[in-house]
Amino acid sequence: MIRILIAFATLITLAMPAQAQQLSLNEISRYLNTIQAAQGAFTQINSDGTISTGQIAIKRPGKVRFDYNPPERALVLASAGSVYILDRKLNAQPETYPLNQTPLSIILDRNVNLAQAGMVKNHSYDGTATVVTAQDPKRPEYGSIQLKFTANPVELRQWIITDGDGNQTTVVLGGLEKANLPNSMFYIDPELAKLR
Repeated sequence: MIRILIAFATLITLAMPAQAQQLSLNEISRYLNTIQAAQGAFTQINSDGTISTGQIAIKRPGKVRFDYNPPERALVLASAGSVYILDRKLNAQPETYPLNQTPLSIILDRNVNLAQAGMVKNHSYDGTATVVTAQDPKRPEYGSIQLKFTANPVELRQWIITDGDGNQTTVVLGGLEKANLPNSMFYIDPELAKLR
């Protein structure tokens, strides 16, 4: 009996560090709410398996900018409640979508609250990172976002967006650094003017 108790205590002790590493939804929400303005490099794995790289800039609430490296030369901007996808090689008008119809709106919201009823579909620890899969409970048809966070300090490392059609796009962050970003960086009109 004592051997069984010792074995059980050992198993609990071995399991505790992994449990201690999983971040709570409140910790993750607090971290996301502290991001005011940040930038860094990213690598994107597209649904067709191709890989793109570039620079990301985030300014909460509601603003993000993805500048893709050549040969893509694409630009994705979210600002003023819209997402603009601009292919600079085509010199055409951007595709435009309401931001609230994309899963990215969850982390760009003014007040992120992952503990909100119906938002989180999965919350787990994969051995290295806390993984949270979330969707807008009012608009589940627009897809979901799976976020990966490391601890000590808490950092967002990756997200996978699954759109309403089931296509997945993975963005791996190279490390976000706080930055002083002007609002003008997120305006679409100056980018369109450069194409004229």
